[in-house]
Amino acid sequence: MEIVVRSPRLGEVRALLEEDRAPKTVAALCQALPLKAQASRWGKEIYFATPVAVELEKGVEVVEKGAIGYWPPGRALCLFFGPTPASRHPGEIRPASPVTVVGRLLGDPEVLDKVQDGDPIEILPA
Repeated sequence: MEIVVRSPRLGEVRALLEEDRAPKTVAALCQALPLKAQASRWGKEIYFATPVAVELEKGVEVVEKGAIGYWPPGRALCLFFGPTPASRHPGEIRPASPVTVVGRLLGDPEVLDKVQDGDPIEILPA
């Protein structure tokens, strides 16, 4: 399912939720759309709370640049575009704890660097 990430400093970025990666989590996120929240930054990660509450599904400790993850402890959606404070090696992208990868950003993930703490952010069906 194609989605749009929207924020005032960012404009719009297209992304893909990939049901084959985590069917239960993606289904729960799709049912919750549209999502509106305040963005938080943690290194080169943007995250925000969602109303979705699902268990870790196929959890991973390191993600690729542009990955979209769901972090069960915070019921948060995470957009990864570079190293985080938990990263152990140059170029490694490590969430605070394992996440369920639910999709990926389309295009250059570096544009997410425009988003600042507290900015409004929306996830909408495309």
